[in-house]
Amino acid sequence: MGATTRIKSDGRELSGEKAQAIVEAMRTSVAEVGIAGSTFARVAAKAGVSRGLLHYYFATKERLLIEVIRRDTEYRVAALGEAVRSADDVDGVIAAILAAFDRTVTEERGYVYMVSELFVAGRHLDEIRRELGALYSRARGALAAILREKAAEGVIALRFDAESVVAHMLATGDGAIVQLLTDPTLDLEGAEAVSDEVYRFLLDTRR
Repeated sequence: MGATTRIKSDGRELSGEKAQAIVEAMRTSVAEVGIAGSTFARVAAKAGVSRGLLHYYFATKERLLIEVIRRDTEYRVAALGEAVRSADDVDGVIAAILAAFDRTVTEERGYVYMVSELFVAGRHLDEIRRELGALYSRARGALAAILREKAAEGVIALRFDAESVVAHMLATGDGAIVQLLTDPTLDLEGAEAVSDEVYRFLLDTRR
């Protein structure tokens, strides 16, 4: 991934190892100290680049955060889309969705922290609110298109329109993750068992 990562702001594009280092540094920093503590100086030091480089490509910390979230969201949607597309039955589709949830919980918590912090920041900064809303919209649209493909193939049979199904899945997944991060005693296996049945209801009207 490192050699192909690109981040872009105001027409200026940075790609390659430096881009990957900046993405990882910002994600890690937000997970460690939040948005407020993730200064350009701190992120630059973590990434091994100059603070001036960050100022040149991203005039503000918020713009860098938006770019990192955009890159991470596109990657996550593409990875989930590929897994769902390769499924040849309802069980495979549900397994792909739940596996993506498990990866978020175990390997990608920095992403969750960034989205949560940006959501709060968006209450006061319209630019962040608009960008975060647009990312969710694109993610819903992309995943809904894949579900429609699987329905056309006869792999699933949607009970409701695809975008509404995706909106529900994202809402329940995000909500479960927030609960788990704040309460590690949450019975995740139990919650996933419920999700399995709910997703089966949403994705297979033939039952």
